[in-house]
Amino acid sequence: MARTISLYGRSIIAWLCFNFLFLTDLQAQSDSARKRFSFSGYLEGYYSYDFARPEDKQKPSCFYSFNRHNEPNINLALLKGSYLSPAFRMNAAFMAGTYSRYNLAAEPSLLQHIFELNAGVKIGRKSLWLDAGVLPSHIGLEGAIGKDFWSLTRSLMADNSPYVETGMKLGFDSDNGRWYVALLLLNGWQRIKTLEGNTLPSFGHQLQFKPNAKILINSSSFIGTDKPDSVRKMRYFHDLYAIFQLNEKISLQAAFDIGMEQKQKGSGSYHAWHTMLAGVQYKWTGKIRTSARLEYYRDKAGVIVSSETGLPFSVWGVSANTDYQILPNLLWRLELRGLSGREGMFLKQGIAVQSNSAITVSLAFHF
Repeated sequence: MARTISLYGRSIIAWLCFNFLFLTDLQAQSDSARKRFSFSGYLEGYYSYDFARPEDKQKPSCFYSFNRHNEPNINLALLKGSYLSPAFRMNAAFMAGTYSRYNLAAEPSLLQHIFELNAGVKIGRKSLWLDAGVLPSHIGLEGAIGKDFWSLTRSLMADNSPYVETGMKLGFDSDNGRWYVALLLLNGWQRIKTLEGNTLPSFGHQLQFKPNAKILINSSSFIGTDKPDSVRKMRYFHDLYAIFQLNEKISLQAAFDIGMEQKQKGSGSYHAWHTMLAGVQYKWTGKIRTSARLEYYRDKAGVIVSSETGLPFSVWGVSANTDYQILPNLLWRLELRGLSGREGMFLKQGIAVQSNSAITVSLAFHF
């Protein structure tokens, strides 16, 4: 009997040990899997007063962000879920606000709420990833999430080039972190849904170089079309920017974009546009910083931007803003911005004038 109890007891102990180890392993795997998931959110409210006082409360058509006058509004409300493992990654982010309403106005209403929806797999042992789906644009110094960028409002350069793209991206990070190279196959210029009647894919590249922790240089391109096959006009575009951190307080940035599009299908003649930007940021304390931006945008043929009065679009702009980091996840910003072109470039109360100016305040929260 004692031997029976002993055998039975040992069996129970062995079974308990097995289950403990098994459950511990499952728990460890579950904890590991949970750590691979992340969830984040961003909410950016703003109020902007345009001194031209547009009756329809709509700022000039060259603006796609922070573009409503004299009404409290939401520029971007965003919820994002991500999964990252050593060999697989996935992002799903959905949005609302004036940013999505105006930047994705050409998309079906349901697609206007997609910020990101993509998945990627790692190829081989090196940092080579193939991602596909709705992706953040590989073009531009500024993106949609305002807290990550120096100025409260987006530049003309950013607002009039893609914020989002759909397709496939093959990207590689060098082991030393200095180089990033990507090749892209896209369905168009800021398109989620492929343009009806267009069967030609678009292409792009991105090349980033970080010689050290204080310098970043980026080159990006787009080759494709934003027209149906019947009236296809090839578009060629290049974006170049650099960011320099001079010291703990002062940083500089500069950017230059140039684009060309065929005047007619099969034509050897092109309409061209270009834009440039220079910015400086000064950090007074860990919570207070000031930024200034000088920009120029010229699109004589109106390929990307057309003036409201029909004049060739050629505009200088300047903005200055102050930021106060109220909490680690709460940012208050105030900006004064002005644009100036030739006489009659903008409208003020129905009268053609030379300039446009606005003051904007925002509050951004993230988690």
